[in-house]
Amino acid sequence: MPLSSGEDTPPDHSDEPLHEGELAELLTARAAPAAPAQPALRPSLDTDRGALAAVLSAAPRKLAPVILPDDLMMRPGLPADTEALNRMLARSYRALLAPDYPAELLREALPFVKRPRPGLLTCGTYFLALDPADDRVLAAGGWTDTSPWGAAGRPGEGHVRHVATDPDVARQGLGRQIMGQVIRSATAAGVELLHCQATLTAVPFYESLGFEARGEIDLRLPNGLLFPAVQMRWRA
Repeated sequence: MPLSSGEDTPPDHSDEPLHEGELAELLTARAAPAAPAQPALRPSLDTDRGALAAVLSAAPRKLAPVILPDDLMMRPGLPADTEALNRMLARSYRALLAPDYPAELLREALPFVKRPRPGLLTCGTYFLALDPADDRVLAAGGWTDTSPWGAAGRPGEGHVRHVATDPDVARQGLGRQIMGQVIRSATAAGVELLHCQATLTAVPFYESLGFEARGEIDLRLPNGLLFPAVQMRWRA
């Protein structure tokens, strides 16, 4: 069904084709069997200190890396993380959406969901949870004050972006840790309303965090297929 109209509802873009990477805004992890992950290494953080400093200085507030339970590290994403993040997103979609979407639809969608928009890895509000043993990206997610289509947001509103978990560590609390950081970061920047386009898979996860469903939407892929999703929102 279409979204209800209203001042607190973002424009309905369900009839617009998604560009590469836009559909990947939809995923939050859910457990599913998967083959063991291969380590996805990125350059040493020591070589990226200048880039990390630039990202942090551009963020709405200072975002220092924090240590998660079991010694997992969380920090803002960097351009050097692109390939490791892409591999995690591809694994996540392939395994975790399978219970809720037809296999043929997922096969058609994967080429358009593997790569996030480059700006997410320079915005300072997109976070990665890393395995300190090998820097493998285990979970990721963030928010921006612009919509997934790049439109300027309204004051006090933000958009949840690219929340995903590696299937090997799904349902171990990493998605909740990521979203906790997302909400803390957004509210510290003055955001009172977060919009989210959730997959059918992710709806119960977001509901557990206090998001409410606003309506079902169909996102049109560049190849013409419609991808079912749910528009959700969270109020501070």
